[in-house]
Formats: sequence, C-alpha cells, structure tokens
Amino acid sequence: MSRIGKKPVPIPSGVTATVDGQKISAKGPQGALEVVLVEEVLAKMTDEGIEVTPVDQSKRARSMWGMSRTLVQNIVVGVKDGFERKLEINGVGYRAQLQGNNLKLALGYSHDIDYPVPEGIKIQCPKPTEVVISGISKQQVGQVAAEIRAFRPPEPYKGKGVKYADEYIFRKEGKKK
Repeated sequence: MSRIGKKPVPIPSGVTATVDGQKISAKGPQGALEVVLVEEVLAKMTDEGIEVTPVDQSKRARSMWGMSRTLVQNIVVGVKDGFERKLEINGVGYRAQLQGNNLKLALGYSHDIDYPVPEGIKIQCPKPTEVVISGISKQQVGQVAAEIRAFRPPEPYKGKGVKYADEYIFRKEGKKK
C-alpha cells in the first residue's frame, strides 16, 4: 500500500486542473503543464483534489501508483510556484556568466564552455561562482542542473568543480610520504 499514493493532490487557488483519461493538465500563474500517466493507474477529480489509484493489485500497478501521484504533484506545484536549483562553482579561475541566451562557463579547461539555455528554463548568475536555474518543470530544471554539473563534477581532494548548493562533498586526505 503506497503511503504517498493514498494522499490526494490538493489543487491550490489560482490553479486549474483537468483530468482527461490518462492526461492531466494544470494551468497556473507560472504557465501550463500536462502529464500522461501510465495505464496501470487511474486518476479522478474529487473535492480534495486529484486522486490516483492503481487499476489492480499487481506489482507494477502498485509501483506506478506513488510515482504517478508525485508526477501530478510536480506539475501542480510547478504551475503555481515553479522549481529552482542552485549550483556553486569552486576553484581558482572557475566562473560563470550569462551572455545573451548562453551560459559561459570557465572551468579550468583550455576553452570556455558555452551552454545554450533551453526553452522554458531561466538561468541567473547573481555571483560569478553561483548559478540559479529555475523553471516550471521539475524534470527539466533537474536535467539542466545535472548537465551543467557534469561539465566539471566536484573532486574529493580540494572540492573544485560545480556542485549543487545543498550537496556535501566527501573529502579525501592527500597522499602522504
């Protein structure tokens, strides 16, 4: 029995949601999103919000139950408030700056990295060592943050590289004589 799946997804004021078979759409102040659920779950509108239930008690249906409810929750929160991910850049000479629709990263390579900002994503650089990624789709925000981090992941000796703001880097002791 899924503890997450049992809870209905509340629809906050300012957000309109519609359930059309397996397709759930939400519109809010930030924009509009939709998600198509798998066949193993059913969604319906109730007074409390959107309820997701499994079709039967098979292992796959129960596995998809909680995930589907979370996908619905993510689109509702996304159109209401949006999502944000912060990255920190550590290292001498490592920096980021926004040039038009490109994020220019200097990460210790012989060349600068130009990352084109995807549609639906907003990137800000309040400081040269900080990148803030925001958007309405949680999946897209996380994907962009992961792609930028992958250019120079943090290393365990000095902690140089691009890391999430809430990430802890396990440090290693250097070589001893």
